[in-house]
Amino acid sequence: MKVGIVGVGEVGAAIGLALVEHGLCGEIVLVDRDQARAAGVALDLRYGAPLTPGTEVRAGGFGDLVDAALVLITAGVNERAGGAIDRADPQGRLRLAAENALIFADVVPRIVDAAPSAVLMVVTDPPDPLAEITRRLAGHNRLFSTGTLLDGLRFQVHLAERLNVAPCDVQALVIGEHGTSEVLLWSAAAVADRPVLDLLGRNGRSVEDVRREIEDDVRYANIAIIEGTGASRYGIASVAVRLTAAVLRDERVLLPVGVHHPEYGTTLSLPAVVGANGVEWVVEPVMSVDERAALERSADILRAASQRCEQAINMVATARP
Repeated sequence: MKVGIVGVGEVGAAIGLALVEHGLCGEIVLVDRDQARAAGVALDLRYGAPLTPGTEVRAGGFGDLVDAALVLITAGVNERAGGAIDRADPQGRLRLAAENALIFADVVPRIVDAAPSAVLMVVTDPPDPLAEITRRLAGHNRLFSTGTLLDGLRFQVHLAERLNVAPCDVQALVIGEHGTSEVLLWSAAAVADRPVLDLLGRNGRSVEDVRREIEDDVRYANIAIIEGTGASRYGIASVAVRLTAAVLRDERVLLPVGVHHPEYGTTLSLPAVVGANGVEWVVEPVMSVDERAALERSADILRAASQRCEQAINMVATARP
């Protein structure tokens, strides 16, 4: 199967490497406005590809996406370049929304023209409002964003660290925005069917203090990574490859990804069944009253961000002669 990656920056290149290493697809096409960069990354990846035989990597244009089963969109301004690395800024990644919406207005129609049957995966930040406008630009619903899958993994890791257990033994879920308004479902977080809130106080520390620490660790994990390395790339690459496998193998696995929800009037993350056609259906988890209210607030924030994206696109379209 053919997979396309549109945008070969730090994240796109990391996803390309992870795809090669997992041997999930027969062909990977890298598309970037900087054709020399795309060619260089493709050449670099090709030199490692013989270790996982059967994967061809090449650079190309939008026309080379024809017959792609899945196209991952990673094009756009990143958090550091877009000034979205201030923990005190309530907008967080949403600061990038309007600028990246203009990039999507250019690339999404080109992708759909070349690969009208492809499933689209939105990886670029902020993924939720960008997936919302991609739905209109593409004219179909075979798309989703990486959503809060990475946030949920971060939640697992930080809970596991405090509880001294393996992260894979922690059940934890984050829903809503992939960003500062995300909702950590503490009411459902558990280890061996024991609520984590019953276990966090074992060391004598206040459960509320530990809870606040973990929430900050999860919400601002991207900034902590960027402060150390300049870009957050490896975790999201792992998430993108896991979702690629779900689509290409038609796994119909339940994962928290961003998809349009008519009842909320926007794209946000809830557990969804992911398969060959993108999202098959959604399972809304049980929530506390406070968590439900927080999800509604997150939806309000995302609706407003999507509206700003549309306004930015409309302003540019109106200004054109």
